[in-house]
Amino acid sequence: MQLNQSISIVDRVKKVIKRAGSREPEDIAEQLGITIMPVAFSNQKGVYKVIERNRFIFIKEDLCPELRKIVLLHEIGHDVLHRGEAKIFREFNIFDMKNNRMEYEANSFAAEVALPDEEILEYIYEGCDIGVIAKSMYSDINLVALKVANFDKVE
Repeated sequence: MQLNQSISIVDRVKKVIKRAGSREPEDIAEQLGITIMPVAFSNQKGVYKVIERNRFIFIKEDLCPELRKIVLLHEIGHDVLHRGEAKIFREFNIFDMKNNRMEYEANSFAAEVALPDEEILEYIYEGCDIGVIAKSMYSDINLVALKVANFDKVE
């Protein structure tokens, strides 16, 4: 991801968090007018879809709370960053970002919302590696790696 894209995502995340008054995906979705619909998917974790100008996130109903949060933030990222490009997003593995700009950006959005800079930096200054940080913050190692990689681009 290029520098201007990283800064743009960080700026958009700040605006979304300020508008919602929260980093919680349910609060953000509500503030943005996105309806969250639990679905009995077998493999798929989440889908973002616009139907007749109504925005929906369909999410697998039996995800653990940590993964549910990541998937919701990822799909909200598609809404905020890619709504104009979005016909339908289907992710079976949300961390498969090879050659897919929109997936990378949606994951960067999720990382920026879920992982506040201050907390990440505190763990880094304590000498924690990304595995420890992910476990301590109830997140995914891939999201933490993405967040840390993007620090260099926006600092």
